[in-house]
Amino acid sequence: MPLIEVPIPDEPAAVPPDFRRFLAEADKRVEAALAEARTPAFVPSSYEALFPVLRTLYHSTLLRGHTFAEWGSGLGVATLVAAYVGYDAHGIEAEWSLVEEARRLADDFDLPAEFVCGSFIPPGGEEHVLKAGEYSWMTTEEDSAYDDLGVAVEDLDIVYAYSWPDEEQVVAELFEMHAGPGAVLLSCIGGDNFRLRRKMPPKKKGSKLGRRR
Repeated sequence: MPLIEVPIPDEPAAVPPDFRRFLAEADKRVEAALAEARTPAFVPSSYEALFPVLRTLYHSTLLRGHTFAEWGSGLGVATLVAAYVGYDAHGIEAEWSLVEEARRLADDFDLPAEFVCGSFIPPGGEEHVLKAGEYSWMTTEEDSAYDDLGVAVEDLDIVYAYSWPDEEQVVAELFEMHAGPGAVLLSCIGGDNFRLRRKMPPKKKGSKLGRRR
């Protein structure tokens, strides 16, 4: 079931004043983490640019549901943006110190997101990762996070990832192999730029596309 490109609706949405306070505080914590170089692999995306994308998708007919997961959630800011928009938001991060900071940020702003420490690689995907190549930071050594998350990969409606260049292809392959039909992969490809792909369901002879429920 291949991934197909889906245009992201261009519907700008202004960030509400109350949420700007969250983004300002999140930026301060991100800058502090980067200055202290506590986790060299952590690179933030543009959260203010992400907000209108997630909000527009939430209110569109492009999603089959609103269960969101971030693969490699860092300080959790993108996951918390999703939680503010209204998604059932989950962040998966391998670095325990970042998970702790993400949970603290969620508590400080009373945002309902869940963060777990472990690997976002779907169960059964480890062999594919090992065969696909070598990566800057992506490993198969951490335990799978999905048992703690309480959500199966195939139940995720939207996955967000900001991958290192040498990891981007294998992340898409893992999504294609393990996500449920109709799920979408939203990727940050640098700066304010995002890419949206959908996993297509298998075609049945003589069948017609049903109405979205």
